[in-house]
Amino acid sequence: MSIFSIATSGLSAASLRVNVAASNVANVRTTGPLPASDGSSASTVSGTSGIAPTFPAAYVPLRVDQVSQSSDSTPGGTIATVSTVSPSYFAQSDPGAAVANQDGLVAAPNVDIANEFVQLAAAKYSFIANAKVLQAYAETEKSLLDVTA
Repeated sequence: MSIFSIATSGLSAASLRVNVAASNVANVRTTGPLPASDGSSASTVSGTSGIAPTFPAAYVPLRVDQVSQSSDSTPGGTIATVSTVSPSYFAQSDPGAAVANQDGLVAAPNVDIANEFVQLAAAKYSFIANAKVLQAYAETEKSLLDVTA
């Protein structure tokens, strides 16, 4: 694999990391009903009209898992995949919420804001480093062409 493809895989991974962290931060307050104890979705809450309204589930936070793409002796960049955080929610007290259960609890996304900002900073520096690699690669190619001309 070339230096160019290794650096671009790093750029893609950094970009994905920014998108996931931004989504998690933007949805940190997107709560939903607590799932039932048997694991089924308790997405209905009794209304005053006798009809049980349906509410969407709480936001499921995401994370980026990044692993080396290299084989035995050939460096190959990185692969970044998105998966869900487990556990994806925690019970939070919000008795005034329409989705609160009889105990006043809702499912809140398990998002650690401090960790999300660390992920953003790491993605920023990873992006900068990989961009510098591409810049150095381009400058080396240009000087190589100048020498042979």
